[in-house]
Amino acid sequence: MQELVNIFVKSIFVDNMVFAYFLGMCSYLAVSKKVSTAVGLGIAVIFVLSVTVPANYLLQNYVLAEGALAWVSEDFATIDLSFLSFILFIAIIASMVQLVEMLVEKFSPALYGALGIFLPLIAVNCAILGGSLFMQERNYANITEATVFGFGSGIGWFLAIVAIAAIREKIQYSNVPAPLKGLGITFIVTGLMGIGFMSFMGIKL
Repeated sequence: MQELVNIFVKSIFVDNMVFAYFLGMCSYLAVSKKVSTAVGLGIAVIFVLSVTVPANYLLQNYVLAEGALAWVSEDFATIDLSFLSFILFIAIIASMVQLVEMLVEKFSPALYGALGIFLPLIAVNCAILGGSLFMQERNYANITEATVFGFGSGIGWFLAIVAIAAIREKIQYSNVPAPLKGLGITFIVTGLMGIGFMSFMGIKL
């Protein structure tokens, strides 16, 4: 249990997808003008990461890794399909994003219209693929750890986009120098938030 808590906290604060690795910046910058749309996209990212990371964990450990097909037959024990990781990971991500898109369109047409093209673009959001690749690199012991990591990474991305959206809404009423209005001040604030999140690296887990 302690290890799961460590993975969860670390994925949110220490290894935050936005502030530690600057992944998923396109959606982060484009959909963070309003808190309402930021919350909608953030929840969609949490769902996609929570589903695709454990799904890709199973794919990696029972199909792609060297010797993973030994459960099928001893003749397949030496087969290594890890070179297909990128293609198959992206295929699973794209299918989950398509499911999210259909659900949002069905139950929240207003949010679907507000998110626009950035909802289907979750499929090419590098934070989503990054979650699966980090899972592969860190070689988690079981699917529970992979699921907790995916969920925590989604929470971290959600916090980042909602926080910057809230700040951008307030900045509209601030006296920002003309050359820095819009993305300029957003990049500066993101950098400062990234520095702030670096303080979490001192957490002893």
